[in-house]
Amino acid sequence: MPLRSSQIPLRRQPDAPARQSFDHLLFLRQFVRHPLRVGAILPSSARLAKCMLEGIDRRAGMRVAELGAGTGRFTAAIAEWLPEDGAGLALEIDPVFVDRLVGRWPRIECVCERAEHLAEVAKTHGWGPFDHIVSGLPFASLPFETTRLILYAVRRSLQSGGTFTTFQYVHGWHFPLAGRFRREAVRQLGSEPTSKLVLGNVPSAVVLRWRKPTATPAISGDAVERLH
Repeated sequence: MPLRSSQIPLRRQPDAPARQSFDHLLFLRQFVRHPLRVGAILPSSARLAKCMLEGIDRRAGMRVAELGAGTGRFTAAIAEWLPEDGAGLALEIDPVFVDRLVGRWPRIECVCERAEHLAEVAKTHGWGPFDHIVSGLPFASLPFETTRLILYAVRRSLQSGGTFTTFQYVHGWHFPLAGRFRREAVRQLGSEPTSKLVLGNVPSAVVLRWRKPTATPAISGDAVERLH
């Protein structure tokens, strides 16, 4: 299915060093304005972006979703990594970031929307379950109720056997909300994550990946009610 963003004329872009400098300044400005929502003072490194995709099954026609696209560091890596007939959907809540992303990658549709609305956005755009979901969201600083809603959306939107990949900074690993996120992800996705330490990022990070089993444990009725 053709993506709406591919119908938008590509705007003239600055060269890579100038764009990177501008993105860093823009990211810092948005962090000052919305520190909990942005969650970091610098965009993720190219090394971290590469590690987020390492080991993921790559096949023809695959569909990938990204949560919290920011200035597009992971988005660019996904666009380069996708097979020729693959496509991606990137959600970003900040309209300033979205304005920088729309039209940069013809196979990536960028939408200004909350991550917890992933399933509804995918349905609206005629997407089936995703093969993989990648997240750059700062779960260590998000309200836990928001985290639960996002993980529920991931669970609903990810096909069986698909993966959910995110990262946490090493210095925040033992933050209470970081630990609650990991436990909730195990509960909702029905599997334990793999982990990989990435030192070539500022600050250092741990990449976490869950794979959704063929049959995930049911969430209790009370738990589902609390998610809405």
